[in-house]
Amino acid sequence: MTALIIFTLLMLLMLTGMPVSIALGLTVMTFLFTMTNVPVESVALKLFTGIEKFEIMAIPFFILAGNFLTHGGVAKRMVNFATSMVGHWFGGLGLAGVVACALFAAVSGSSPATVVAIGSILLPAMVRAGFPKEFGAGVIASSGGLGILIPPSIVMVMYAVATNSSIGALFIAGVVPGLLLTVFLGGITWYRARKGNFPRQPKASWTQRLKAFNDSVWGLLLIIVVMGGIYTGIFTPTEAAAMSAVYAFVIAVFVYKDLSLKDIPRVLLNSASMSAMLLYIITNAVLFSFLLTNENIPQSLASWMTEQGMGIIVFLIAVNILLLMAGNFMEPSSIMLIFAPILFPMAIALGIHPVHFGIIMVVNMEIGMITPPVGLNLYVASGITKMGLSALTVAVLPWLFTMLAFLMLITYVPEISLWLPRVMGML
Repeated sequence: MTALIIFTLLMLLMLTGMPVSIALGLTVMTFLFTMTNVPVESVALKLFTGIEKFEIMAIPFFILAGNFLTHGGVAKRMVNFATSMVGHWFGGLGLAGVVACALFAAVSGSSPATVVAIGSILLPAMVRAGFPKEFGAGVIASSGGLGILIPPSIVMVMYAVATNSSIGALFIAGVVPGLLLTVFLGGITWYRARKGNFPRQPKASWTQRLKAFNDSVWGLLLIIVVMGGIYTGIFTPTEAAAMSAVYAFVIAVFVYKDLSLKDIPRVLLNSASMSAMLLYIITNAVLFSFLLTNENIPQSLASWMTEQGMGIIVFLIAVNILLLMAGNFMEPSSIMLIFAPILFPMAIALGIHPVHFGIIMVVNMEIGMITPPVGLNLYVASGITKMGLSALTVAVLPWLFTMLAFLMLITYVPEISLWLPRVMGML
């Protein structure tokens, strides 16, 4: 009954159009002041200590790095490199979009940033080359989701913060699923391009490919800086985020010189604005998690579930349905911070590995990025292509069904997620 009251209140506040962060905070304060005897001092203390975690500092650093890369010409060079490698296949520019999104995802950590960076360069080029606008929009909007699965990932940091899991293990666990999803998305792109007989680019020579690689190598090295530094123990994931921000600044301003020093305040302001928004959501989500824990709701739900004899298969189906439905109305950060503390104890009670469960949640968030009415990637792609939301929804359907099939695979074959971190001794 307590859980029903809390979530009914939250849904009612959200239905008014109120931002999720404020709805979370008001739900907590209303319930605490009217139905419990929790002292207000403990609420204030939790408000500050909840975000007093070293891991949370990774979020603004990754956002800053992504903004430097988006504005600093890195995406353009990655697109050129990807096009030189796969542009001569069926739907070459579409395949280049998938590969470029995977490469940019490995340095940015953000899905909308990936869509903006790659889509603003590639979508106009695809239309000029004779591709249907719908095809290009479907490719980029769906492939942009790789931004939160291929490490580093801001959403993975959120999951780690919400569940006290290892960020490093989550990052390594995202590598194989990220590469596999890239293959899945590339496969459906190639199939549709061949079926529609879409244009192919002239085959690049190895000299041209080497030149394109040399042009993009400074951006690609960021992958080594982040993942290599974490795995070798040179620095923690948070320190890796700080290093990535410094590195991205150096290559954007002093190596590629696509950003001048006078542009830096604008990039810093954009990054600060986005970081403040996410940190405000985290703060209120921490309060919400405190309320749930104080009322013993996650533990009670886990006990009820085991008493009903619910097995792993049924539980994971229910989790996927719940998260996919939430993805239709909420953005990934809010979903992760609200649902992870509730679902995590149930998953642990059933013997599901925390890292595997995190990857399942992240893949659900990816799919939520391209489902209306609150699919962030759809809105970003709409701004680039000037297409309506309904037309974009139809355009992404082939890739959406492919991602749903991939979700089933990831859900029920845990070794896809756990093999690499286990081999590396991180589990």
